[in-house]
Amino acid sequence: MYELKLPDLGEGIHEGEILKWHVEPGQMVEEDAPLVDVETDKAAVTIPSPAAGKLVSVGGKVGEIVTVGSIIAVIDDGSATAAVARAADAAPAPAATSQATAPPAPPRLAEPTVPAAPGRPVPAAPATRRLARELGVDLRQVAATGPAGRVTPGDVRRHAGGTQPAPSPAGAAIPAEADHSRAPDTSIPFLDLEPLPDFSQWGPVEIEALRSIRRKVAHKMTTAKILVPHVAHMDDADVTDLEQFRRKERQRRVDQDRPGSHLTLMAFVVKAVTAGLRAAPAFNASLDPFLEQIVYKKYYNIGFAADTGRGLVVPVIRETDRKSIIAIASDIEQLAQRAREGTLQADEMRGGTFTITNVGPLGGTALIPAINYPEVAILGMGKAQEKPVVRDGQIVIRTILPLTLAFDHRIADGADAARFVSELVRHLSDPNLLLLET
Repeated sequence: MYELKLPDLGEGIHEGEILKWHVEPGQMVEEDAPLVDVETDKAAVTIPSPAAGKLVSVGGKVGEIVTVGSIIAVIDDGSATAAVARAADAAPAPAATSQATAPPAPPRLAEPTVPAAPGRPVPAAPATRRLARELGVDLRQVAATGPAGRVTPGDVRRHAGGTQPAPSPAGAAIPAEADHSRAPDTSIPFLDLEPLPDFSQWGPVEIEALRSIRRKVAHKMTTAKILVPHVAHMDDADVTDLEQFRRKERQRRVDQDRPGSHLTLMAFVVKAVTAGLRAAPAFNASLDPFLEQIVYKKYYNIGFAADTGRGLVVPVIRETDRKSIIAIASDIEQLAQRAREGTLQADEMRGGTFTITNVGPLGGTALIPAINYPEVAILGMGKAQEKPVVRDGQIVIRTILPLTLAFDHRIADGADAARFVSELVRHLSDPNLLLLET
């Protein structure tokens, strides 16, 4: 028998929801043939069968959550591998090894986590996890006082009764730049979450589990709103000339059957944002609250929010400073299509430095978006529409695009945001400036 365990699907992924079984128990499956589709909080993946044989049983039904390392399928491949493995697992440990002295097993993930409940990791910094291991503390038993339920070093020390960590084998101290144990304990005054009432006592209700992408969005937005002091700066861009140029160029490419037939306003905004970030590097950064450092990124990977119907995902367009507007438009089209189909790879949603969200096609005059943490700024696009405006003392009709920059007030001030958005408006108002950036 071959026991297939849910593999490590990527950094920070601990579980997935079963979307579809390609083979039913009792049926035969070929090696490397599609076996099961699993959706994580980052993307949907198809796991192939690792062996040929008959599918004996499955470890979860469609809609159920399975954790990394759990057995999701048993395949009769004619071998006794599983039985041998179980016998080895059941063998007694050597007498010289005890739970207190056994070294911790190497983690499967880039950042080790300890589940607070089946499938749920404990939020804690790597240094906090190291401290817990040194003190012999189970993070699942620690009462968290940090933001967003994060376990702090102080929480670990209090749980251990004030015991200090044992020195390292070499007797060397932990480097100061990596020691988060001195970070102050933080809590939110007056925050006391009460359980929801039983709404069914007033009328019929329908319950839906918060899973996969929707749950990931909830976690990210809660973290962003609790941790980041949001400030918003708003302005309007006159995109009349840009829209005339875009429509004319798109039609020309359609008529000549050339690339760029899906030339959207978003592609021009991405290019304008990239130019603005070069002049305002603070908005292309991240803030480390533990080390109290600002990390300035010298590359430009612009993410855009995509509505998939199952939740919001943010595909990333890489190296926008090196790409033409046509190439950016092509990337947007391909990434958006894969997002709708649920076939985006996890790597296609990592490494972003700045995010743009566009609600214009759905309507609405403006919005105040939430920052895509750990980024420090996000641009919200409203609906570009014709409006009467005053130009040279005359009322004229122009196409106006509302813009909102939400940013982290810890790394930039209102004046910085005003200059950034003003430069963005200037580029969008004059197509020639954007062409110079290409």
